[in-house]
Amino acid sequence: MTSLKRSTELKNTLEQEIVTGVMLPGAKLDEVSLAQRFGVSRTPVREALMYLSSIGLVEIRPRRSAIIATIGIRELIDMFEVMGELEAFCGRLSARRLSNEQRQKLKSIHGSSLSYVNSGDHEKYYAVNVDFHEMIYQGSQNLFLAGQTRVLRNRLSPYRRLQLRTHDRLSASFEEHSQILDAILEGNADLAASLLQSHVTIQEGTFNDFVASLPADLIRERS
Repeated sequence: MTSLKRSTELKNTLEQEIVTGVMLPGAKLDEVSLAQRFGVSRTPVREALMYLSSIGLVEIRPRRSAIIATIGIRELIDMFEVMGELEAFCGRLSARRLSNEQRQKLKSIHGSSLSYVNSGDHEKYYAVNVDFHEMIYQGSQNLFLAGQTRVLRNRLSPYRRLQLRTHDRLSASFEEHSQILDAILEGNADLAASLLQSHVTIQEGTFNDFVASLPADLIRERS
């Protein structure tokens, strides 16, 4: 394997492990250990960490180890608000632009998630949940919007995964997806946007429960 391929593999693997929760916020990223793991010099490791820092997944601290980024409570609220608006915009455009093939894929993806709701498999449901939202991004037919939404989704991924573990959230998420799906397939852009915004944004009534469910090392502060 060439050095470039190893460097690309390193970057992609680290990003995937952070997004999927294999490595949690606050964990240290040691350059020497990573270089040994991927069979590269420390230069591509630094390049990968710089890339992950540029998209907000890693914090690079002068003269200290890089760590997987954590989020403060105020910042968490702000990011979920923006995420709600971006997803709403994607839903609005998808309701008008989704192709026939994408419509069928969206229906299929949603249907495949039911078994994970019934079995209570949070991890597999989350993977299908990502596919469901990804199809809505693609259906917007706006590459820039889809890209920006995807970046913020990845940044919030560890927190959105944990959100599914709050009381009854798995079944509630599935029902919300059903309503979103119907609105998009019916071409009701305003309703699709409203439903997606509500679906993604942390609602005031459940915020304390959500914060209480977060391990202490996932957040920088509680004020």
